Amino acid sequence: MTEMVYGSMPVRAGEPVLPRWWRTIDKWSLSAVLVLFGIGLLLGLAASVPLAEKNGLPPFHYVSRQAVFGGLAIVTMLLTSMMSPDLVRRLGVIGFLVSFVALILLPVFGTDFGKGAVRWYSLGFGSFQPSEFLKPGIVILTAWLMAAAQEINGPSGRLYSLAITLIVVFFLAFQPDFGQACLVLFAWGVMYFVSGAPIMVLTAAGGLVAFAGVTIYDLSEHFARRIDGFLLADVDPRTQIGYATNAIQEGGFFGVGVGEGTVKWSLPDAHTDFIIAVAAEEYGLILVLIIIALYAAITARSLFRLMKERDPFIRLAGTGLACAFGVQALINMAVAVRLLPAKGMTLPFVSYGGSSVIASGITLGMLLAFTRARPQGKIGDYLTRRGR
Repeated sequence: MTEMVYGSMPVRAGEPVLPRWWRTIDKWSLSAVLVLFGIGLLLGLAASVPLAEKNGLPPFHYVSRQAVFGGLAIVTMLLTSMMSPDLVRRLGVIGFLVSFVALILLPVFGTDFGKGAVRWYSLGFGSFQPSEFLKPGIVILTAWLMAAAQEINGPSGRLYSLAITLIVVFFLAFQPDFGQACLVLFAWGVMYFVSGAPIMVLTAAGGLVAFAGVTIYDLSEHFARRIDGFLLADVDPRTQIGYATNAIQEGGFFGVGVGEGTVKWSLPDAHTDFIIAVAAEEYGLILVLIIIALYAAITARSLFRLMKERDPFIRLAGTGLACAFGVQALINMAVAVRLLPAKGMTLPFVSYGGSSVIASGITLGMLLAFTRARPQGKIGDYLTRRGR
């Protein structure tokens, strides 16, 4: 006996791919993603023009590139969302292996573009950041290992997943890229918790993370400078945080008006890491709340649908992807209002960046594939199968 998890839609034998995809996809989440992309282009029209002028490029150079990258990301997301969970798993593992090799080779072939952290490969026409594509890949791989551990006589998947995660975190911290390292650790912790980890293990892991943070603070000048700047009582108005804080305050509820903002002329990263400051200044708190609501809706709807999922791998992988997506957006906006130290993390689907937006398309495509309505066995059948 089977039932459809998110409604009583029947399974139609021989149904074409596109009608079946449209009937089973989470249309609300898909719509929210498309709205976010539209908002990103709108903000790009304001935030990237000063940078183009400074670099002697046409006014809408970066907006045009963002539209191209975003178009590729949307197509990638739609194609990925049509895949079966098994195919998503295979591609995710392959993507992890390729991205991990690229991450290891960064110290040899990578560049820092003058930002102090070697995170990119320069391709001439653009750049490639392996860590952006590594995130969905490691979520898929570690979820697969954790799910395998739940099978009778299964491998020690949780232990293997922890070892792989720590290795990846080490290479990310070596760049240094502590923001992405923390995000990878967070995604693993969420999946580990959902898989049934004892609370004492998670508490111990939290203690180890805190100890590692203190150690890194003592050893890394880059990390210590970020933390010290965050802990200062007064914000230097000439720093990016200072400009962003002032812009958010100036924006108020309804903003200073379209094109009337000034922060985009002062912030080097106004079109990437601090694009929410441009939104707050020109469009006010109203647009910021809309953006927050869109990210919250995607994350919450995905988690709600995954609560009814009976396949351990789909449930774990989907939870990791949804939480990583939502927390990345939260971190980006928290940095702009000085609730967290600066981490160099983009706002998914809104910030400028080829690697960021295409990787976000892959992440959301996988998430939409996992949250599609599909027939599943009765819970009693599932428990009986596990007991054999």
